[in-house]
Amino acid sequence: MMEDLFTVFCGESDCSFEGGKQCGSVFMFFTYPSSCINNALAIAFNILLLFMLLFNFIHKPSPALLQTPSCIQGLLPFQIFSSIFNGGLGMVYFTYGIWILQENLRKVQTILPLHQWLVLLFQGFTWFLLSFIISLRGKRLPKAFLRLWSILACLVAGILFFSSLLAASVGKQTSVKIVLDILLLPGAILLLLCTYKVYKYKETHDSIDSAALYTPLNGQANGSGKTNLDSIVTPCAEAGIISKMLFWWLNPLVRKGKEKTLEEEDIPRLRELDRAETCYTLFMEQLNRHRQSNLSTPPSILWTIVFCHWKEILISGFFALLKIITLSAGPLLLNAFIQVAEGKEVFKYEGYVLAISLFIAKCLESLSQRHWYFRSRIIGLQVRSVLSAAIYRKQLRLSNAAKMMHSAGNIMNYVTVDAYRVGEFPYWFHQTWTTGLQLCIALVILFHAVGLATFAALVVIVLFVLCNSPLAKLQNKFQAKLMAAQDERLKACSEALVNMKVLKLYAWETSFKDVIERIRAEEYVWLSAVQMRKAYNIILSWSSPVLVSAATFGACYFLGISLNASNVFTFVATVRLLQNPVRSIPDVIGVVIQAKVSLERIVKFLEAPELQNENIRQKYKAEEYRHSLSIKLANLSWEENPSKLTLRNINLAVKPGEKVAICGEVGSGKSTLLAAILGEVPLMGGTIQVYGKVAYVSQMAWIQTGTIQENILFGSAMDKQRYLEVLEKCSLVKDLEMLPFGDLTEIGERGVNLSGGQKQRIQLARALYQDADIYLLDDPFSAVDAHTAMSLFNEYVMGALLGKAVVLVTHQVDFLPAFDSVLLMSDGEILHDAPYYQLLASTREFQDLVNAHKDIAGSERLAEITSQRGKITSAEIKTTYTEKQFKATTRDQLIKQEERETGDTGFNPYLQYLNQNKGLLYFTIASLGHIIFAVGQISQNSWMAANVQNPHVSKLMLITVYFVIGCGSTFFLLFRSFFVVVLSIQSSKSIFSQLLNSLFHAPMSFYDSTPLGRILSRVSSDLSIVDLDVPFSLISTVGATTNACVSLGTLAVVTWQVLFVSLPVICLALCLQKYYFASAKELMRINGTTKSFVANHLAESAAGAMTIRAFEDEERFIAKNFDVIDRNASPFFHNFAANEWLIQRLELLSATVLSSSALAMVLLPPRTFGSGFVGMALSYGLSLNISLINSIQNQCTLANYIISVERLNQYMHIPSEAPEVIEENQPPPSWPAVGKVQIHDLKIRYRPDTPLVLSGISCTFEGGHKIGIVGRTGSGKTTLIGALFRLVEPADGKIIIDNLDISMIGLHDLRSRIGIIPQDPTLFNGTIRYNLDPLSQYTDKEIWEVLQKCQLQEAVQEKEKGLDALVMEDGSNWSMGQRQLFCLGRVLLRKSRILVLDEATASIDTTTDSILQKTIRTEFANCTVITVAHRIPTVMDCTMVVAITDGKVVEYDEPTTLMKREGSLFGQLVKEYWSHFHSANQH
Repeated sequence: MMEDLFTVFCGESDCSFEGGKQCGSVFMFFTYPSSCINNALAIAFNILLLFMLLFNFIHKPSPALLQTPSCIQGLLPFQIFSSIFNGGLGMVYFTYGIWILQENLRKVQTILPLHQWLVLLFQGFTWFLLSFIISLRGKRLPKAFLRLWSILACLVAGILFFSSLLAASVGKQTSVKIVLDILLLPGAILLLLCTYKVYKYKETHDSIDSAALYTPLNGQANGSGKTNLDSIVTPCAEAGIISKMLFWWLNPLVRKGKEKTLEEEDIPRLRELDRAETCYTLFMEQLNRHRQSNLSTPPSILWTIVFCHWKEILISGFFALLKIITLSAGPLLLNAFIQVAEGKEVFKYEGYVLAISLFIAKCLESLSQRHWYFRSRIIGLQVRSVLSAAIYRKQLRLSNAAKMMHSAGNIMNYVTVDAYRVGEFPYWFHQTWTTGLQLCIALVILFHAVGLATFAALVVIVLFVLCNSPLAKLQNKFQAKLMAAQDERLKACSEALVNMKVLKLYAWETSFKDVIERIRAEEYVWLSAVQMRKAYNIILSWSSPVLVSAATFGACYFLGISLNASNVFTFVATVRLLQNPVRSIPDVIGVVIQAKVSLERIVKFLEAPELQNENIRQKYKAEEYRHSLSIKLANLSWEENPSKLTLRNINLAVKPGEKVAICGEVGSGKSTLLAAILGEVPLMGGTIQVYGKVAYVSQMAWIQTGTIQENILFGSAMDKQRYLEVLEKCSLVKDLEMLPFGDLTEIGERGVNLSGGQKQRIQLARALYQDADIYLLDDPFSAVDAHTAMSLFNEYVMGALLGKAVVLVTHQVDFLPAFDSVLLMSDGEILHDAPYYQLLASTREFQDLVNAHKDIAGSERLAEITSQRGKITSAEIKTTYTEKQFKATTRDQLIKQEERETGDTGFNPYLQYLNQNKGLLYFTIASLGHIIFAVGQISQNSWMAANVQNPHVSKLMLITVYFVIGCGSTFFLLFRSFFVVVLSIQSSKSIFSQLLNSLFHAPMSFYDSTPLGRILSRVSSDLSIVDLDVPFSLISTVGATTNACVSLGTLAVVTWQVLFVSLPVICLALCLQKYYFASAKELMRINGTTKSFVANHLAESAAGAMTIRAFEDEERFIAKNFDVIDRNASPFFHNFAANEWLIQRLELLSATVLSSSALAMVLLPPRTFGSGFVGMALSYGLSLNISLINSIQNQCTLANYIISVERLNQYMHIPSEAPEVIEENQPPPSWPAVGKVQIHDLKIRYRPDTPLVLSGISCTFEGGHKIGIVGRTGSGKTTLIGALFRLVEPADGKIIIDNLDISMIGLHDLRSRIGIIPQDPTLFNGTIRYNLDPLSQYTDKEIWEVLQKCQLQEAVQEKEKGLDALVMEDGSNWSMGQRQLFCLGRVLLRKSRILVLDEATASIDTTTDSILQKTIRTEFANCTVITVAHRIPTVMDCTMVVAITDGKVVEYDEPTTLMKREGSLFGQLVKEYWSHFHSANQH
């Protein structure tokens, strides 16, 4: 009975191999997958799993368990994948079982033996049930049961997997069941992951849901119901393994990008581990660990970065290795296919197995390559963030000596170009070794195919590498030279752009533009050298496969190795697969060299010396200190040279509550003393100790881009009452009421939309709000009028700062009596230190200073109004700030949001690039060259496919024709490469020329409303991309797309049946690409605009580094820098993730096309195709994946790069100022001969949508008269001067100079004929001679005479190089007063008939001022001199005085007449000025 039952179940033979060979051992009896015992065990396990489910269902019924889910929302992506994969597997098992049963009934009319089909039905049913319940309804089952069930399923799958694998390898057996059993294990692992992940997800989701119940109440309690967008983190952070593998986590963002134009707030934040702060902290920990472990040598920054990311590097390396292995499987599968096509099947259905294997190999290849690239990109992003953060932190600590080596322009380049280049390197890193490995594997396959002829291929490859080596060295050298030239150009651009107002006033734009163009011309030399080396590399790498093939086939001929379809096309396929890595060698070399040069530059900067001021600031307890400030025998030198001391023997002690004033002539070291207290000047000897919190107000106002409120708070919390008090004390109340948005008004870069006085008072407000212990004020009253100065002195210095230690640098002698102590400085030493009256009685130098002030004040002219003089109380100037609720809208603000293109701009940016300098012609020639090359390659392979087995064509003929076609097509590569380089240089020249012209001819309103960072990011990183990347990316895209079309075309021609699959797939691919581009373009554009924030913050911080350090606020600025880096990194991260998202889907589609093609070859009758054409089709098909991806990748990269062309184009067409010269309206050379200025009903507004700043001014300045312009801060004095120079065009009215309407002549003709000493004295990087005479119009003798007249001869003679002595960036090695004297020197050289002095002597002492006034009176005796001044004595000897209030002329007459007039504004200003001395005395 038992035997009968066994026979019914198992049949006659329980276990047999092919050919009837029986199982030889008990082990094989149990493990062989077709054995009855094996199948019985499998059925038993399945029954056990079903019983467990039934028991659980009876014990704990769950009515919802087996309901079909109405929707799949809320499911994790890999749950869906698991259910599809395992459900499909179950269905295939079940269907296969039914098919075997049916075949048995049809062929032998019996259902026996049962085990053959019963096991398949059980397996199918159980697995389908498992997939449905665990994957989709797992949450409804108990946790313990679910885990036990999935572990058991995994165990069963593992046993079946190993038994099937053993049968396939040992028994050389293949069957559908063996394949299914092997696939069972991945399915079981998916189920296991579902079990663990679902519960983890469920727990976190439940906790979120429960927390969410209370969120509205909490939101109301906090008074805010808004969702914080900042808290939205990228879904990648929480995504499951399948979601990460297939980039499903990106679907919501890509979908949103298709539905609407993406904005910055739509992009989620980075994961915690990718953020700049996390990466930088990790980097510093690693660096410090290395430093401590090896004290003798400094740690390597490169190795520190490697140690920080070694795990990710290894993981991405593993994916790279997997990609190479799966890629190399292609030619082996092709070889097997050719064997099948020739009728040499190893086993039945081998073709089907090969087609499936090809699909799986291609899917694995795609998966591994996508994650190789994605993970490498993440490493690159992290490295870029680390370097950007390190550079920013370093520049906040940079010493003065280091600043001479690394200018602000250089530092900008390190962040915007170098850090980005180094960040690109990890993406290419694995290419360096995978290319070598791929070559080795290829050589093994080649050896298998063509034997000893492989050595010919090896020789060609070695020669190729040897040829590349010197080219790489040259490229390294040229790249370094190019980067240095870029630095020089950016430095010159940066300086010109920052000081554009000064260049326009002096009419020097053309000269400075010529300088930049000369530097750019040198840059072109190195750019063309770099691009030519790249072109040579491309010729070598693209021609190498042709040469390798020709050499190998030639060797085959000489060695007598037979050529047939099998070995020829295995060889061709291998070489085609090698083409892309070999062709990428120039790119890899280029990137490695660029990264090496950039990293060396960054490392050099990071190792530069820092400020050593840690010991100056003392941490204290209030009761423990007697002095706020103590300096003992201090010797200091900016040059860190004890023999060249800047300050000598400095002794100073300031107690809490003490007020100390510092005065002295220009260049005596007053500002340097304040810098020394802040620890900015290297200490050569002695001690400096500062106790308490310091507030600092610099002489040159440093204002951040942002609102006035943000500038005053400076990172502190808002205390409304204190804030309003500060506004009142700083006389800002009236100014804020005049501004359109009050204290929420956006300030332009460097405070362009504020007057000099307003900027200074905002600085004072910032210092006061900090509530410090010590206040260092560097000449804060020079930029404000007398009335405001007195108010500030009374309310601010003597009132608000009562009880605080104050050190004030001032040139205004009137305030000195109120101070506890006055320091008189000269030539870097403190001559005397005593109270005012004691100093006046005992010191001759001080008496001279005070007497000079009295002389210049013109006391005899003022005597007649002294009887009217009364004390002006603080009540007169106190105004209560009626606070208005201003909405912080951006509509009418000065600084607009950065413009960017939106939506699909089509071919416009490409045409913008190609329409430069015959670019379209060069591009067409290069493209044609490539197409002819591609056609040549097809002809080569077609010739080989058609004739490889043709007995009428000799082997020599076959190889010769193949070689000739190859060499002929390679010749066209030369055309292609040469014309790409020509395109690159010509387009770059044209774009830069237009950009420079546009920027230099842009009106001042453009610079007032455009942060410098926006312009600099375009002339640095965007221009670098256009120079180096766009041209080669353009032709690479054409090349890759041509190759993809060729591959697809070849497949379709040989197996036309594949068109049924490929045409829908191509449509789907194009739809996918369009779907992707909607998001990707916006992501890249946002990446461009957010890069400007990084550049802007860096430039702004570099300008205000001293103020930031003084307030000890570095950490806040570093935190903000982390934030702007992350803002820029997030769109970049999501952009490259979207790139991988698209490519992965396209690769799966191309794998489908290839597998379909292979399947078509299998399904059609044998010998339908010649084996040669099968080989050719599949060799192109195998590279279809790579060609298609390369094509899409190049298109995506180009689309990203072309954004830079878009961004540059925005600034290439800025509405221009009036022409520099109008030929038909050129004034005579002697104009202006008289210097008469007539102003008729002049109305000025800065922008069309703003109110009038000057409201109908009319007056006449006679030739040779001295005109004084007075008025309170912000009344429109500087605007009137701007109108005279046409920095702003009139809305109405006109200005006539010597009977010539200035609006009718060219701007250069106007500006070059008028002299000016501007409000902000500006010096340029270069020599003293260059600063005085950049156009080289005057002799050395004339320059020395001028230096003597403006009191600078002695200071210049002290310099070793005299007129060739160096002037640092911004003139930082000269004092503010000396800079103003240099500006005076410029106008003395020019000898203009009309001279404008705009607050010209605000930063110089009274003695020097009096000498200068005499010089101006002498030198410009017959000229019209227009003076804008806050120092009333400066305009006392003017012929006429114009008083302006709120943009209107309120009086215009002689000064003496105006002083006598009742209620005169000028009289009031004089009275206020005269009251200084007495007001100060009363303190």
